Amino acid sequence: MKKRVTLTFPRRAVQMPVTYRLAKDFNVATNIIRAQVAPNQVGKLVVELLGDIDEMDAAIEWMRSQDITVSLASREILIDEESCVDCGLCTGVCPTQALILDPDTYQLKFTRSRCVVCEQCIPACPVQAISTNF
Repeated sequence: MKKRVTLTFPRRAVQMPVTYRLAKDFNVATNIIRAQVAPNQVGKLVVELLGDIDEMDAAIEWMRSQDITVSLASREILIDEESCVDCGLCTGVCPTQALILDPDTYQLKFTRSRCVVCEQCIPACPVQAISTNF
């Protein structure tokens, strides 16, 4: 099973080797999509967890016991097609190629199933045509 989650670390837990513990203690693979972590600051990770559902639930419960806030990602990227100018700047920062320019029409194509909601495309859009649903 696969789950996309956002982890928010309190300052004291930023140094904890969480991804190592998830793999070693719970057999849960962690793919880091986005990281915002610095010493002595609140940290955030957007990760995709992969593993057996029972092990994944145990891993999430363990993280919560360590005061790590675990939020299931239910957000989606939204594109305002009327505002979009098809410049392609967002395609250069999209790590999964969910955003591409159609080679025939040069129009932006969004493949929602490939999107991991890393949100890197949002600040890249010069006309602010990309957002998330909160």
